[in-house]
Amino acid sequence: MGGDLRFVQGNEACVEAALYAGLDFFAGYPITPSTEIAELMSSRLPRRGGRFLQMEDEIASICAIIGASLTGSKVMTATSGPGFSLMQEGLGYAIMAEIPCVIVDVQRGGPSTGLPTKVSQGDINQARWGIHGDHAIVALTASNHQDVFSITVDAFNFSETYRTPVILLFDETIGHMRERLEVPEPGGIHLVERLKTSVREGVDYHPYLQREDGRLPMSDFGGVHRYNVTGLFHDMWGFPSENPRVVHELMRHLVDKIENHVERMTRYREYYVEDAEVLLVSYGASARSSLHMVTDRRQHGEKVGLLELQTLWPFPAALVREKARHAEFVVVVEMNMGQVLLSVKASVERPERVFLANRVDGTLITPIDIRNILRLIQGKGV
Repeated sequence: MGGDLRFVQGNEACVEAALYAGLDFFAGYPITPSTEIAELMSSRLPRRGGRFLQMEDEIASICAIIGASLTGSKVMTATSGPGFSLMQEGLGYAIMAEIPCVIVDVQRGGPSTGLPTKVSQGDINQARWGIHGDHAIVALTASNHQDVFSITVDAFNFSETYRTPVILLFDETIGHMRERLEVPEPGGIHLVERLKTSVREGVDYHPYLQREDGRLPMSDFGGVHRYNVTGLFHDMWGFPSENPRVVHELMRHLVDKIENHVERMTRYREYYVEDAEVLLVSYGASARSSLHMVTDRRQHGEKVGLLELQTLWPFPAALVREKARHAEFVVVVEMNMGQVLLSVKASVERPERVFLANRVDGTLITPIDIRNILRLIQGKGV
């Protein structure tokens, strides 16, 4: 790649990627294990001409980035489970008003204050269903720092392309461990910039009038056009509407613009999947242990494979179904009570052959943990 080599934390890799993607506004409130993101942004972003704000809480943080995005900035905030809970109302507003923003959730043990310094993957379903009402969401993850970088850039690109919030679901292990990162040269990764309206000053601007390709050009709030933004169902002018046709069409638009582009948003890695008799499905830090176990068992002649998901929402059901088609068993490896397990079971042809390998005690699941559970599933004993 010919880029700049670094030895960094995962949180730092996320910062580097956000800056690479063109971030120019960050607002956040420190919370373990995401604090390093805010700390680094406080020094790096102003030196690049951007704006950093430490807010009084996570509610203010997400509201600040929503406002900054409307004025034309690329924006991000970072938090963990308790703070992410506080952000849900703002997240729903950004979905309804179609405001691009990126939210990083470096997961820790929960619920409540839980285990502030320990690893967990317990926010997967919160990312999907945390707000009220029907909606679609984009949530991405990664298991190594190079992929943290590329997935973070993807998050900004998806956010701008589909005018939607995008959630980055990392975890404490990925956020705090250190490993090699190669930061690409400028221009090495395609960046999607804000689609601006071509409507001239003095001409009526319809903020929610779609182009033929479904995209909505934006006009910087406070600029040459006056328009309304609301969390209510609204017409093409942005004004509240209870007209059943308007409500129906907007709901379909908000869901379809994401669910109809699952393939474009799907990011994954696969290892030894083609002939796998046992397929592991995993993500984040759990996928690192899964890959170690798969590589070890392959050396012993066992046909074990790994499908590592990087797009968690919208869930890539067709991909999972295809990759699991010929496996005798599917084992979902995650650090929660089985949140992705439910989606995998709903995707495959034989859900009764899908099992869970997990830990929920704040400790990283190990290759030996996975191996022992697999032996039990196969009836071999530990």
